[in-house]
Amino acid sequence: QVQLVESGGGLVQPGGSLRLSCAASGSIFSWYTVGWYRQAPGKQRVLVASISTRGYTNYIDPVKGRFTISRDNVNYTIYLQMNSLKPEDSAVYYCTFGMYWGQGTQVTVSS
Repeated sequence: QVQLVESGGGLVQPGGSLRLSCAASGSIFSWYTVGWYRQAPGKQRVLVASISTRGYTNYIDPVKGRFTISRDNVNYTIYLQMNSLKPEDSAVYYCTFGMYWGQGTQVTVSS
């Protein structure tokens, strides 16, 4: 059974930075495109960024230039570096690949 464990969320002021991590328990991680989703209260869960097995990345427009997704296929870890954070980035962030989801980590951007 594959497990995904996120960490790195928290409270940050506007303009600040956070780095989310997602540790996967299985080596099959390396076979998949992986992604980060977020869900704000009362809104649908949306894909924020993804990275393929070859390292090709995609981002939604609101985070382009501010967020960077990366992966470590040796240590089965996914990262999301978030810079210049805005209040509208506040949400629960989830990592995922295949049929697997993490439990989510809360990001709150507020002064």
